Amino acid sequence: MSYLVLARKWRPKYFAEVSGQDHVVKALQNSLAKDKVHHAFLFSGTRGVGKTTIARLLAKALNCEQGVMSEPCGKCDSCLAIDEGNFADLTEVDAASQTGIDAMRELLDNTYYAPIGRYKVYLIDEVHQLSKHAKTALLKTLEEPPPHMVFLLATTKGDELPITVLSRCLKFNLKKIPANLIKKRMAEICDHEGVTYEDTALDLISQAADGSMRDGLSLLDQALAYEDYSLTADQMQRMLGTININDIVGLLVAVLNQDSVALNQGLKDLDEAYPNYKSLLDGMASFLQKIAFVQVSNDEFDSPNPENTKTIRDFSENASPELIQLLYQISITS
Repeated sequence: MSYLVLARKWRPKYFAEVSGQDHVVKALQNSLAKDKVHHAFLFSGTRGVGKTTIARLLAKALNCEQGVMSEPCGKCDSCLAIDEGNFADLTEVDAASQTGIDAMRELLDNTYYAPIGRYKVYLIDEVHQLSKHAKTALLKTLEEPPPHMVFLLATTKGDELPITVLSRCLKFNLKKIPANLIKKRMAEICDHEGVTYEDTALDLISQAADGSMRDGLSLLDQALAYEDYSLTADQMQRMLGTININDIVGLLVAVLNQDSVALNQGLKDLDEAYPNYKSLLDGMASFLQKIAFVQVSNDEFDSPNPENTKTIRDFSENASPELIQLLYQISITS
């Protein structure tokens, strides 16, 4: 099979293409521009936010044949080899599968050999899964590494690393990527891939990604297979199993109007479409939270859908804060 999934095909090749991690990129580029690069970096954050991607870009910037610079050229042999995963001086280790002391000792023994290029880089993913003895072995080399060595550590659980390891690294906490940036990136990809899409369809996917660019692009891959390169909001709701905002609004209107007939009919319709009520309650709690926010702050809630903004404003004016709070508590505790 020659098909390359979107998350790999569209992995950023330059720092400028990284989404939502400006605080990390700026710090790295400043240190590269001044040629004051630390010997150990720790990238911590949830899945799919760019830890490995940024680490690889840093390896490119350190070994670019144009010199150490804040943005790798992306065209020299070293940059292309890192993109393709076959650069001799970049060793990637999956700590989840190589947890033992023997594997770590073998890895560290090779640190003293000079690199072919400028720096020898070790990228250790999920470093928190190393055994206690392996972490201890790593500690000494982290404290006094050879001048040509750079360690790039990535983890989803930075709090599980010993403080002795953390104190020897520059630590960067990567944030969840905002839904609007995920949507923007997906729109760029869809335009390049010749995909037709409804704006609301991308809203649904970006929200379902929950701050993970990789999850968002994986869902986009699934959506393209589901809809044959044409994305519509209705199909996305079916694929994702999300609740239509109109269903939530209908139930709330029935409750506010004390209309038991409309409420029972709405619940019956939902029961046929969504046998699992968890997503309904989560969606209702989120919607009620936005209403409460408007009631307290008297500010407009930033919603990608203008109709939703108007509906939220109407509810905030017509329902008492006490009732909204009561419904919210029922939603999150049911």
